[in-house]
Amino acid sequence: MTLINLKDLEAHLWHAAHIITGPIDASDYKTYIFPILFFKRICDVYDEEFADAIEKVGDAELAKGKMFHRIQIPENCHWRDVFAETKDIGQALKDSFRGIELANPKLHGIFGDASWTNKERLSDELLATLLNHFNKVNLGVASVRDDVMGRAYEYLIKRFADKANKKAGEFYTPRTIVRLMVNILDPKAGESVYDPACGTGGMLLETIHHVKENGGDPRLLKIKGQEKNLTTEAIARMNLFLHGQEDFDIVRGDTLREPKFLQSDRLETFDCVVANPPFSLKEWGYDLWSNDPYGRKQYGLAPKTNGDFAWVQHMFASLNDNGRMAVVLPHGVLFRGGAEGGIRTKLLQENRIVAIIGVASNLFYGTGIPACILVLRKSRPATHEDHVLIINAEEIYTKGRAQNTLSNKQADDIYQIYHDQAQQGPDAKEIEGVARWVPLKEIEENDFNLNIARYVQKPLEEETITVEEALKDFQRKLAELEKAEEELETLLIKEGFEV
Repeated sequence: MTLINLKDLEAHLWHAAHIITGPIDASDYKTYIFPILFFKRICDVYDEEFADAIEKVGDAELAKGKMFHRIQIPENCHWRDVFAETKDIGQALKDSFRGIELANPKLHGIFGDASWTNKERLSDELLATLLNHFNKVNLGVASVRDDVMGRAYEYLIKRFADKANKKAGEFYTPRTIVRLMVNILDPKAGESVYDPACGTGGMLLETIHHVKENGGDPRLLKIKGQEKNLTTEAIARMNLFLHGQEDFDIVRGDTLREPKFLQSDRLETFDCVVANPPFSLKEWGYDLWSNDPYGRKQYGLAPKTNGDFAWVQHMFASLNDNGRMAVVLPHGVLFRGGAEGGIRTKLLQENRIVAIIGVASNLFYGTGIPACILVLRKSRPATHEDHVLIINAEEIYTKGRAQNTLSNKQADDIYQIYHDQAQQGPDAKEIEGVARWVPLKEIEENDFNLNIARYVQKPLEEETITVEEALKDFQRKLAELEKAEEELETLLIKEGFEV
């Protein structure tokens, strides 16, 4: 069987979205396309495994045995069973999805809750066209390797995010921002990684890529994530499966109100915690945190209508003794007063905040506001204490018409600045207007306000101009003024005014 290259697969999958354009809103593409893609993939892989098993045991019934298959496909729940249907196709899909989930506890809820039987949105004709399109390509491992499948899946997530735009912020973080954060945390094989707002699983996947790129075995990573949205949580699990990852735990639930990863009655702790939580969440669970049983408000209670510091404290409480975390937040966390100012002050005084990186505005879907990355650690080298590394990377980006972007190289450039400064510690030479280690004493003098512009600012470039140039400029502007006055006078006379 010939291997399908990434570009061809991406084009094929993107065309599937065009088939449902019209009855399905762009922000809902993912709800319908991903379950069908996953269904086709696991059935094609099952068929490959079955063919291999037949060769080994020579018996069709034995070849269906669990020992030969990563995922069980029960009787009448295979792709070919649904593909053979000509009416009530939505119901056939729904039944197959349910059958597969029941036969595989680890896939519980993975197909989401799309309304497959709503014929006003999804007629039998439309579903038949969609299934026929997917049927043209074999998605088994022999023709589409795990890494190609995974990359094509991520491509689709990105395209859907571009289409959904404002709504995409709920499930998608630009991959280069993710790359920057994971490089900073530098997870190693054998370590545990946790994302409490995991969206479609991009940050967790990047830790896998990072370990692989650095010569480690990503199968040794312990990966966990929690996500509130049912569809998004299902996509995250599909995403990890399609990348060939099997040892992970993604669960659905409201992290701030009901954290799922516990050891007895305490939060489970991790080596690396990474997240892009929803910015400035209004209904975040303030009342429950007034008496939080998990000890997450040790630095204070976040304001009732803004959960930014609730996320910071949940993540910090989820670190083990050597743990480190990186979180994307709006700039307001750096300077807002009140309860947030109190939490920030305590974190600084206890030497928990390692670094702050300001990134360009309009990089994230759904918000044009500039964001920053906060890096915190449970314990720091003694030489780094009483200092915070502040990096102004707001001018490192590529300007776009609707949205700015950060290239891989630009993300790596920012990381290099961080890495070089962190290696040298507070003795590192300041990069004027870009990076410097700021003493805690200076931050204290500024009432623990961490506004980046207070500490790292681009030097103002003074414009030098000769007297001759200034005179020419003045004469040009005077001539423009005289011309404008003449035009106004002509217009007034024409309209019958006395001048």
